[in-house]
Amino acid sequence: MRGVLYVSHGSRVDEAVTEAVNFIELVKNQIDVPLQETCFLELTQPNLSQGFQRLVNKGATEISVIPVLLLSAGHYFKDIPKEIQRNQQLYPHVKVSYGKPLGVQQRLTEILHQRIEETQMTPNIDAKVLIVGRGSYNPQTQKDLSTIKAQLQDININLDIEVCYLAACGPSFEEALQDAVNKAHSQIFVVPYLWFTGILERHIATTIDEYHGEHGIVLCDRLGNHSHLQIALKERVEETFETVNQ
Repeated sequence: MRGVLYVSHGSRVDEAVTEAVNFIELVKNQIDVPLQETCFLELTQPNLSQGFQRLVNKGATEISVIPVLLLSAGHYFKDIPKEIQRNQQLYPHVKVSYGKPLGVQQRLTEILHQRIEETQMTPNIDAKVLIVGRGSYNPQTQKDLSTIKAQLQDININLDIEVCYLAACGPSFEEALQDAVNKAHSQIFVVPYLWFTGILERHIATTIDEYHGEHGIVLCDRLGNHSHLQIALKERVEETFETVNQ
């Protein structure tokens, strides 16, 4: 019997956990599989092993492990595979298919464009757009964000776009924002490439608040539960079914 295990990041912020669980529930309802569980990598229960065990206890003999992650980085390449291996040793009769993060997709980049439009502020000719990524020591993260920047540039060739990061990579969000302020852009659109709310999004808002509403800084909404994300995650789940059946 097939089961699906969704692996979200986890957060100390209750609202972030609720948002992730509710989003995954939207996708679960579109997947024709009776055994589906949600777990978290850190900070939140159940963890991956607990979620895996729940599916096994319910009779799952094939489990699709789905990373609820935007891009490929350390969690995808190291942390989740390590936990999968540990559980396969405990339950050697269970066949596991490991899904992929959403990755770079044009339709997901279009959400960023929509988030700018939702501010109902038309970018001036000298406006600056800061795409804010989580950041990672894995070089793939910077490659992916560079591609996303190029895709957004294709949607609106007039935008002056820069990628910055909240951790591990440079330039940092704080550096990029201060640089944009120093260059006296009439508008600075801050566009978080974050799926759910949480400490990182709050940090972005707090940093912007330090400018006291000056310098034309506009904070756009996170990606959230946009339908494009729901479809993309659903496709990642269904891809693992094809892998199992091969």
